[in-house]
Amino acid sequence: MQNDVVEVAIKGVMPTANGCAVFLGNESKIFVIYVDHSVGNAISMTLNGIKKERPLTHDLIGSILLGLNATIERIIINDVSDGTFYARIILQMQNELGRKIVEVDARPSDSIVLALQQKKPIFAAQKVFDAVEDMSEILERVLKQQGEETEDEEDEEEDEEGEGEKS
Repeated sequence: MQNDVVEVAIKGVMPTANGCAVFLGNESKIFVIYVDHSVGNAISMTLNGIKKERPLTHDLIGSILLGLNATIERIIINDVSDGTFYARIILQMQNELGRKIVEVDARPSDSIVLALQQKKPIFAAQKVFDAVEDMSEILERVLKQQGEETEDEEDEEEDEEGEGEKS
């Protein structure tokens, strides 16, 4: 792969007042993309391997691709402008006539869900990676705070269980 892209991974998904913050990055930098609640939930469910009762839109798209004998090769978050991110899904189709590569314009959020479902790599264009603010410290702080809250909740549960045993 050329040097004009950087491989990134999902580092965290956090609910916000208006949707979800999806933290993407690697060991050198983490950035955030804000998505709506439904896609944030789809990303979280996919990351956590949660099975759905009925197929969601991303499941339907995956089934259509399978039916067409097309596979996602990778996704690329290829541009950012005024806080709006853009992405391309790189598809490969193979049949008796040969191999064809197709690029499809898509929202990064939808692209991420599809890449996660099919266990395909996520890339950011180098120009995007260079332009975004590093959110590593903020993610670290939020994860630390969540860990402390989880410990407090566990301590409270243990206290309640201990009180129940004394009665």
